[in-house]
Amino acid sequence: MGNKSFKLGILVSGRGSNLSAIMDSIDRKELNAEITLVLSNKKEAPALQKCRARGIPSLFLDPKSYGGKAEYDLALVKELRAKSVDLVCLAGYMKLLSDEFISSFRGKIINIHPSLLPSFPGLSAQKQALDYGVKFSGCTVHFVDEGIDTGPVIMQSVVPIYDADDEEKLSQRILEQEHSLYPKAIHTLVEGRIQLEGRRTIQKAENS
Repeated sequence: MGNKSFKLGILVSGRGSNLSAIMDSIDRKELNAEITLVLSNKKEAPALQKCRARGIPSLFLDPKSYGGKAEYDLALVKELRAKSVDLVCLAGYMKLLSDEFISSFRGKIINIHPSLLPSFPGLSAQKQALDYGVKFSGCTVHFVDEGIDTGPVIMQSVVPIYDADDEEKLSQRILEQEHSLYPKAIHTLVEGRIQLEGRRTIQKAENS
């Protein structure tokens, strides 16, 4: 996988802070990949403005223009395949992917989630962690499968929960870790150093 033309396709719905972290990592030469397409289901997503500012190809596809989730997702697949994308990265994409999409890029879709999976999947993970009373949370980069945040874990980063934390404070500290962890996880995949064995991912050492 480790060649200079490793192509990323990124799906976004919102502000695109993790997208920016990936862009910055590429600019700093820490991540040997190129973003060949950013797709969004939201026309006004700030993430699309960031792409335009950096000259990165981006596209809004309106879900209302399609006959349903499967048809919409197949349109996404068509755009990504046209760009010969090697890895699909979800970066704040707020739609569940259909089975059709997942089967089209089996083992080549990753996501970042603001908890230590399998704890607190789904929406409002930070609030879930606070409500449960755990002392640590964090973020997880994982492969995407047909479940909700159930795919094999690639990397995790731990964030302590303090007594004074509210959802906003905890979310911000987790987000800082996401911005570091996501590019790092993509880097290991670009270099072909992640091996999947059942549900476990085995990370090979660099230059091994």
